[in-house]
Amino acid sequence: MSSLFAVFVGGGLGAVFRFLIGKYVLFFYQGVFPLSTLIANVFSCVVLALIMFKSVDFKWLNDHVMLLLTVGFCGGLSTFSTYSLETFELLKNGSFGWAVLNFMMSTLVCISVIYVVYRKMT
Repeated sequence: MSSLFAVFVGGGLGAVFRFLIGKYVLFFYQGVFPLSTLIANVFSCVVLALIMFKSVDFKWLNDHVMLLLTVGFCGGLSTFSTYSLETFELLKNGSFGWAVLNFMMSTLVCISVIYVVYRKMT
């Protein structure tokens, strides 16, 4: 498997998973806060942290599988551009509190999740 193909497959899977998260969240939540993007980004951080901090223990994680899972899947699943656009839209629409909450939650929760996984795995 070539590196490009691994990233291509992983990216497609990550993007589909992100789409499904968005559809599932919209089924239960139609509020102003961009919850589906936060969930996708947090889940991507969990997956990425698990892979990066435990990859030594997984013998089946060769370079191509690592690319598929990290650059591909996590890259397709997480979305900084949508997070940025949604935060901008909140600001533009006068929802300053929601925009600040989105900024704080996305940053703090994602970094905290990586830290917790790191502490548990090392």
